Amino acid sequence: MLAECVERYNLVCHAFCLMPNHYHLLIETPDGNLAPAMKHLNGVYSQAFNRRHDKVGHVLQGRYKAIVVEKESHLLEVCRYIVLNPVRAKLVSTPGEWRWSSYRSQVGEARAPRFLTIDWLLRQFHDSDRLQAERRFRSFVAKRIVADPKSDAALVAGPILGSPEFIDRFEQSLKAVKPIKEIPRASRFTARPSLNEVFRACDGGPELASRVRGAHVDHGYTMAEIAGYLGLHYSTVSRMIRNLEMLHFKT
Repeated sequence: MLAECVERYNLVCHAFCLMPNHYHLLIETPDGNLAPAMKHLNGVYSQAFNRRHDKVGHVLQGRYKAIVVEKESHLLEVCRYIVLNPVRAKLVSTPGEWRWSSYRSQVGEARAPRFLTIDWLLRQFHDSDRLQAERRFRSFVAKRIVADPKSDAALVAGPILGSPEFIDRFEQSLKAVKPIKEIPRASRFTARPSLNEVFRACDGGPELASRVRGAHVDHGYTMAEIAGYLGLHYSTVSRMIRNLEMLHFKT
């Protein structure tokens, strides 16, 4: 699901850690679209969880916590904090023992999942020698294993993490922002193909479901628009898209 979300919303994932009752992501958003991306990720996961375990209602408690991070000065610190979470929680003794984080990929012990970007991180430790960069990152993380957990917790206590200049500049920019209306949907998808073009020469079956999802995800057509064009019920279109989301999740 995360891989699909990263691709759909053009995200850059620098680090992650899945814990027993929460998760951490270090995400860069070139398009400034964190809110819709997180809404999609948490929503699709919650629906899948409830279906799998035959439950209803909320799966995740409250809204996600988002911290703005100055990339040049603090991204490495946050990455280290994230991969050390299982150690701080006393689930393992070293971050390499925890299979559900980015650490093993970042130090060359496992293949990186397709949603994880590690090149920028490793270049901060060596420009051209990857093995040397992996060793230096391993040492960088190890230096904090015996540190006071309270100092690590303080690192992510506030809403903005960076140098005093960055924090001041960011706060000033927020004060200068004026609310604007959302760009009309029609304006955002002016160059999209027509539904007639999307479904041309489609014989149905799995191909139809794939094109339905493409019309909705890639070209911005509403489910109601797609259902009206195909002569299907809205719930049928919704089910096609949901089943493909589940297929992406399972694979």
